[in-house]
Amino acid sequence: MNKDLLSCLDLNTEDISTIFDLSASLKKGRGKGNQPRPLEGKSVGVIFAKSSTRTRVSFEVGITELGGHAVILDQGMTQMGRGESIPDTAHVLERYLSAIVIRTFKQSDVEGLAANAKIPVINALTDDFHPCQALTDIFTMYEYAGDLSKVKMAYIGDGASNMANSLMLASKLSGVTMTIASPEEYAPRKDIMDMNIGPGSASWTTSLKEAMDGADFVYTDVWVSMGFEKESAERMRILKPYQLNMDTLKMGKKDVKVLHCLPAHRGDEITDDVMDSPASIVFDQAENRLHVQKAIMSLLIK
Repeated sequence: MNKDLLSCLDLNTEDISTIFDLSASLKKGRGKGNQPRPLEGKSVGVIFAKSSTRTRVSFEVGITELGGHAVILDQGMTQMGRGESIPDTAHVLERYLSAIVIRTFKQSDVEGLAANAKIPVINALTDDFHPCQALTDIFTMYEYAGDLSKVKMAYIGDGASNMANSLMLASKLSGVTMTIASPEEYAPRKDIMDMNIGPGSASWTTSLKEAMDGADFVYTDVWVSMGFEKESAERMRILKPYQLNMDTLKMGKKDVKVLHCLPAHRGDEITDDVMDSPASIVFDQAENRLHVQKAIMSLLIK
């Protein structure tokens, strides 16, 4: 694996298999004796510029369970928030820490830290990519379906989001067939959709029915991500036909499973009856953030 995880482009198909094998092992062994503690004596900085529930708790707990110490930092309360350069910050933090996890707005900030720090940098979300979440999502599908080369996933809603970007990459690397259903205003990035990086594929349609046809899994995300609140009314209007409701669910396979990276805005992108239905595996998915991120940290932090 590369030194850093800035997007799924830092991985190859073999890396995906390695991460999933270790994630499954760590999940199975959690709470039992003699579990690996590769971060014993190490401190990991976890920097937040965006609010967080799952990312903060899963990383902090994961670092602790691996034997390390999490140093939680509010980016706005550090000197980064007062204009200290990214290279200077990277050179200082590498003297104290064994790795940096960062959840922020600009992908360039994450890339700048990685380019200047000798220690691993892990992207815990930017406006462009959310690799830890996407790997978790594919791992969750792997748990339920086994052979990912036979899996079809429908992603409905905002096709231009950081989750759509990351899921396209992760699907291609893992063998999943991904179809995005979104309006033209929120079409996926063509450069990512056209990449040939693995056995999987990603395509786009404006037709909800076309995307859902034969789908084993259906995925949705919030329509208004952090940083896009000013566009809320327009986004809600344009994306309304792409709501994940019971009528949408019936378009997929009889046993189609529902994924959502959370937090969910119930009544907007997903309805209560779908979110709380037997088809929903969103809380299994949420739990798996812990196991997958523990695997990533175990492999990156030497």
